[in-house]
Amino acid sequence: MSYAIPAIAPPPLWSRLLARLSSRTGAAPARERHLRTVGPSHGQEPPPTLTELYRARRLDMVRLALFLVDDLPTAEDVVQDAFAAVCRTYGTSLHGLQDPGAYLHTAVVNAARSVLRRRRTARAYTPPHPGAGAPVDEGLLLAEEHRRVLDALAGLTRRQREVLVLRYWSELTEAQIAETLGLSRGTVKSTASRALEALEKKLEAGR
Repeated sequence: MSYAIPAIAPPPLWSRLLARLSSRTGAAPARERHLRTVGPSHGQEPPPTLTELYRARRLDMVRLALFLVDDLPTAEDVVQDAFAAVCRTYGTSLHGLQDPGAYLHTAVVNAARSVLRRRRTARAYTPPHPGAGAPVDEGLLLAEEHRRVLDALAGLTRRQREVLVLRYWSELTEAQIAETLGLSRGTVKSTASRALEALEKKLEAGR
């Protein structure tokens, strides 16, 4: 039986970012498609189990990781590591985890940072066992317009890339990004401003 990967609709903030960049570089914006999104639990609702969280958020997290590490197989490994970290801390029931979505974002960012550190030090890296997740087709994850932005993001600093991806792709607030990355809100705001300026320049230079 084939595994059906849902089509992608860029989040509204990401679509607006693409439109902004397109107006500066003359590129046509990517066509939007539809994707059901899943947010964190609220109120008195019990948190999802690890299996439910994995099924609901895995593809979203792979897309997020792909923007951070610029390599699909590594992005899938990053997400597996992140879910493993969640399991080690909270078990499969996720008992005591108030905001699974926020914690998962932090786990993915931390796992991506670990991969990037290993790249910089040129250490050998053996990917963990991929688990039960189906392989992901990068063509279904990113349209061509996203790929152009991904290539430009690769030239930013790690912090700039993290701030932009969490703000525009994951649609986190400045306060949420600050908590995820361990920064002040002022640093998040100034980093985002400098990162957008640098990203626009890189896209213009690549025309």
